[in-house]
Amino acid sequence: MIKCFMAWASGNARRRRAKIFWDYLRPTAEDRIVDLGGGTGRYIADIVPFRDNIMIADISTSDLDQAAQLGFSTLVLGEELSLPFDDQSVDVMFCSSVIEHATGPKEQTIHNRDGKAFARLADRHQRALAEEIRRSARRYFVQTPYKYFPLESHTWFPVIIVVLPRRLQVDLIKLLNGFWPKKTSGDWRLLTVADMQRLFPDAEIVLERFCGLTKSIMAVKR
Repeated sequence: MIKCFMAWASGNARRRRAKIFWDYLRPTAEDRIVDLGGGTGRYIADIVPFRDNIMIADISTSDLDQAAQLGFSTLVLGEELSLPFDDQSVDVMFCSSVIEHATGPKEQTIHNRDGKAFARLADRHQRALAEEIRRSARRYFVQTPYKYFPLESHTWFPVIIVVLPRRLQVDLIKLLNGFWPKKTSGDWRLLTVADMQRLFPDAEIVLERFCGLTKSIMAVKR
């Protein structure tokens, strides 16, 4: 039952975000669009009717193979702190549910039980990604789950998981992965509205709500 509910909620949320993306940025077939962390490209394929000028950039080569089959150009990214785009060369950067995972090399983050060290590494990488998005894109749409929504999106576990000490959070994720319907790794660091305002000072902050509660945060530069 929880899988059905979350699939329904996720689908509705994606449709709401797609409307915000179109209403604010008005992308055209002539725009150079980059879906940063776009995976297989299926999400942006559902919300944008054209393909020719859209590039899917991701670290997963298997996902990018699927994106290429959908007609997108692709770019393999590494885990370095820079993007291979010239200044202001991208008309529209689309980045959905990615920045919370931009916390550093996975071998240094997934099993890192030191809360202060993880926070420092994550903050450095998230700031660097935000700066690269702002540097390379004239307009952008960056969405991330809100840290204190009652149901944490990566685990489908109550929000208590985000306020646990890092060592307990890592242990709980490992335990849940053994039997819980939603599997995850421990590489994510969720953000607040203030965090997104700090990372994207030239953007408008738009809130997506569910039952009156903030579910996700979007930083949008028109």
